[in-house]
Parts: sequence; structure tokens; C-alpha cells
Amino acid sequence: MKGIRIFRIVTWCLVAIVATWLIVFGYVLPLRESETEVAAGIATPAIGKPFELVSHKGEVVNNASLRGKPYLAFFGFTHCPDICPTTLFELTDLMNELGPLADRFNIAFISVDPERDTQEMLDSYMTSFDTRIMALRGNSEQTETAVKAFAAYARKVPTEGGNYTMDHTAGVYLMDAEGRFKGTLDMHEPREVRLQKIRRFVNASS
Repeated sequence: MKGIRIFRIVTWCLVAIVATWLIVFGYVLPLRESETEVAAGIATPAIGKPFELVSHKGEVVNNASLRGKPYLAFFGFTHCPDICPTTLFELTDLMNELGPLADRFNIAFISVDPERDTQEMLDSYMTSFDTRIMALRGNSEQTETAVKAFAAYARKVPTEGGNYTMDHTAGVYLMDAEGRFKGTLDMHEPREVRLQKIRRFVNASS
């Protein structure tokens, strides 16, 4: 009888240990993982928030007016010595290669230099590129809002002689017809890769 009693005690102890293990690892830990996921979701910046700017043709353009067509968006400024004009020339080349497909999406070049990039300056600057590419500008507050709308980055950097340049996000955003972020276009990728990426993006977003 004593042996049976000891066996029962040991058995119940094992059951209690297993039950405790299931509670901790089956309930508490998944809860913590869920809380971590929620926290991570909150920390992830949203891309595609509201903004309103003016095009180089004087038209008001905002996130709502861009809906209906997928679009590419990127940041830059007219005094940029290399990356910005190179990106614009390469996008012009891609649009020419895409033919009629290029009419199914828009491209927005958003200035991060409201002091120097006036509407007149942008209108003159854009004559070197595909006419379907729109340049957008705003005052300092509107520009900051647009930068934040894409979770981007822009900062004035002083240079010699009292001048300045702009440090900014250089990626090209891919936004679908509903204004939702779908990825980026890396201008360092081979030309054919970029063409295929745009084709897939437009066909999936239209």
C-alpha cells in the first residue's frame, strides 16, 4: 500500500509539472509574442499618409488626387549634382522603353528644397525629362509633411561659402492605385530588372 501511495504522489506531481509547463509555454509565451508583434507593428512607420503639394504646372496634387493610377514617387532637388538628375533621366528612359504601359502610371518627383525649388525653377528643370513626370513642391511645412507621409528623410547640410545641399532618401517608392506602399525600385539594379519590376507592379496595381 505504501508503494502505491508513493506511486500516486509521484504521478500527480508529474501531472502538475506537465500542466504548469503547458500553461506557461502554451499560453503565456504566445501572449508575449503577440504583444511583441503588436508593439513591432506600432513602431513600423506607415507609408502613404496624406500630403498636399503643387506641381510645376501650378496644379494642386495630393495623395487623394493621385489615386486611380499606380505611381512612383521619389525625393530630390534641382541643385542635386548627380543622383536626382540621373534618376530622372533613367526613369525617362524606362518610360520610353515601356511604351503604352507608361501611360498607366504616374511619376512624382517631390522637392525637398522649398527655398530654392520654386514653381518656375521646377518648370524649367523638368523640360529635360519625360513630360509625364510631375515635379511637386510646397512650403517648408508642406514639404515636411510629404517627407513624413513616405516615412522618408530630408535634411539641409551647410556647405562652404554659406551655401547648402540636401541629404535625403534616394529610393523610388512604388504606390498602388489606392495609395498603398508596394515596395521600392532600386535604380542600381540592372535596367531589365527594373523594367520587369515596373511591369509587374503596374499590371498588379491597375
